[in-house]
Amino acid sequence: MKHLSDDVSRVLFCKRVFYKKGCPQELVQVSEDILKKCGGIPLAIISIASLLANNNQRKTKDQWYTLLNSIGRGLTEDQSLEEMKKILLFSYYDLPSYLKPCLLYLSIFPEDHKIMRDILIWRWISEGLVYSDKQETSLYELGDSYFNELVNRSMIQPTSIDDEGNVNGCRVHDMVLDLICSLASEENFVTILDGTRSKMPNSEIKVRRLSIQNSKIDVETTRMKHIGSLSVFTSDVVGKVLDISSFQVLRVLDLEGCKNVSDVGYVGNLLHLRYLGLNGTRVKDLPMEIGKLQFLLTLDLWETRIRVLPSSVVQLRRLMCLYVDDDTKMPSGIGKLASLEVLMNLGLSDMDLDFMKELGHLTKLRVLKLDCDDFDESLVKALEESINNIYKLESLDVYVIHGLINCPSEDWVPPPQLRRLVFWSIESWFETLPSWINPSSLPLLSYLQITLVKVRSEDIELLGILPALVFLGISYYSRSKEAHEMEAPDLSSDVLFPCATVCRFIGIGAVPSMFPLGAAPRLKHLLFAFSAEWISHENLDLGMRHLPSLQRQTAFSLPLIFLCSAMRLSSHSVHHPCLKSLLASINSTTIKFVGRPLHFALMNH
Repeated sequence: MKHLSDDVSRVLFCKRVFYKKGCPQELVQVSEDILKKCGGIPLAIISIASLLANNNQRKTKDQWYTLLNSIGRGLTEDQSLEEMKKILLFSYYDLPSYLKPCLLYLSIFPEDHKIMRDILIWRWISEGLVYSDKQETSLYELGDSYFNELVNRSMIQPTSIDDEGNVNGCRVHDMVLDLICSLASEENFVTILDGTRSKMPNSEIKVRRLSIQNSKIDVETTRMKHIGSLSVFTSDVVGKVLDISSFQVLRVLDLEGCKNVSDVGYVGNLLHLRYLGLNGTRVKDLPMEIGKLQFLLTLDLWETRIRVLPSSVVQLRRLMCLYVDDDTKMPSGIGKLASLEVLMNLGLSDMDLDFMKELGHLTKLRVLKLDCDDFDESLVKALEESINNIYKLESLDVYVIHGLINCPSEDWVPPPQLRRLVFWSIESWFETLPSWINPSSLPLLSYLQITLVKVRSEDIELLGILPALVFLGISYYSRSKEAHEMEAPDLSSDVLFPCATVCRFIGIGAVPSMFPLGAAPRLKHLLFAFSAEWISHENLDLGMRHLPSLQRQTAFSLPLIFLCSAMRLSSHSVHHPCLKSLLASINSTTIKFVGRPLHFALMNH
């Protein structure tokens, strides 16, 4: 790629350091000199700019010149890797002491590996890299702030940005990874075996953390009795080269994606284990001795073949995070896991009344995801009472395939800090919008997905005044299985959906033109789905003129849902009035029609 021009380099630099403000006059010259040394290389520009911005606390003019003089010849005279590494080293040494080990820890993961945010934070916690003397401090929230700071300093690249704008994962730039791998090796922080660095340290140095990324290695097991962390990214070494049962002081064991791993009977003897990651393995059973792991904090059993957990799991009193599959049978006594903060994919089929009541004892839960397929409605009340007791709950996902279950009921008082609420179903969950979904009960709610039997205009307007709502997905369910036309909501307020960036209306007569001028100022993606017959209505206005931030609009017809290629239409060749209003307001907006091809729907009418 060509290097950035001077003008583009200046824009990139100033946007990161000064945001929307211009460069102060006293820093203009030093900024130009720094940019010359960056040589138009984006990574160098972003790294230096992020260092100078440093949590919105801009460095002094003298500090700018000190940095300029420290860079040396820069990248304009000699495009050497050493000069680039020198620039990156400034960013590394500028990190506070608590962030340096967190960044070095990323050297464990292979090049271009997609590192999930939650998994990384739980691993940091298990390694002791996130620590606080204050008991009331949430270690996860502290680790989350560390992750955000590394993103803000441009040391890691955010990936997997969800509908709310949250960063769910990251990658490490190749040059940054090369640097931290070198530093981690020098400090004996991580030993990496990847085919190029497949070299063990000399015999006098103990291996602390081992990352195996290549199957063609020669591992001296006798030298790793004191290993504290083992991460395996290739399937062929477990059980053949490695004798994990001999690693008696292991704190972190991550075998995610190792397809040939089916037996982990030895884990019951790893008494110091804090993190056990078996995601994507073929493990069928956990040993009963797993109850001995009294320090275990995270147990990841996602996408394994484990269908029944041993009864001893409830003895893991320090367990904070548990991932299971929705068809994994939980033992009775789950209420004993009093430290649990995250419980994902818990299936409630075949659970009895006692189990439902036990859920209410998990008062530290922040994140709860339930699967209610084949759910016995007689247990609905017990489930509601249990959820009532989980007063720290921030995220609640409930999935159901069939049935109408009004739970929680109308008199439910949701936790005030609830931020995410998903009631997903193929059929329906609620008859009408629950009265507890309102601004006073849910002031922090930013994500809502719900299916209703009856949708009224006032419901849409009520949802529109939720102050923090970023994502809204609302679906209409017809028991008759037939398309049912609903009038478009008559929205009169111009303060509706103040924070919304994504809105999805399924089976509801909600179209772009329903938003009054001033409403939804941040809306970027609008999806609406309704019967193809509605497109024939002469008074259907699809205009988007009131949505200044709209970037993408998706429409599909019901009940047929097929993927149709994006259509390029000209307003000069379309005579249907509603389509003309749509096309006239498109400008640069991307339109995608999903469902029956639009021209086919018009031919039918």
